[in-house]
Amino acid sequence: MQDNITKLFKAIADPTRRDIFHALVIATSALSITQISNQFDMTRQGVTKHIKILNDAGLVQMEEQGRNRFCYADPKPLKEVNKWMQFYSQFWDDSLDNLGDFLNDKNL
Repeated sequence: MQDNITKLFKAIADPTRRDIFHALVIATSALSITQISNQFDMTRQGVTKHIKILNDAGLVQMEEQGRNRFCYADPKPLKEVNKWMQFYSQFWDDSLDNLGDFLNDKNL
């Protein structure tokens, strides 16, 4: 079973999934799969596969209303990606600071 961060990276790795997620984030309400499909040059089935991956990562929630399925974005799981990236951002900041200190000491 994949951990959450792996699912998130898999979901946001594909540009089409990022575009679908973005379309849902900026929508003022939930969108049907048909409404989402109309925004992309692919089949409804293709869009549905992308939405399933986004849903598995927790980035898209789905609701059924009669025969239609409506989707809305849930950006909260991206906080986990941000937290993961902050560790490495701090790592590189510290490493570059240490390199700068080392180079400054060598010039004395």
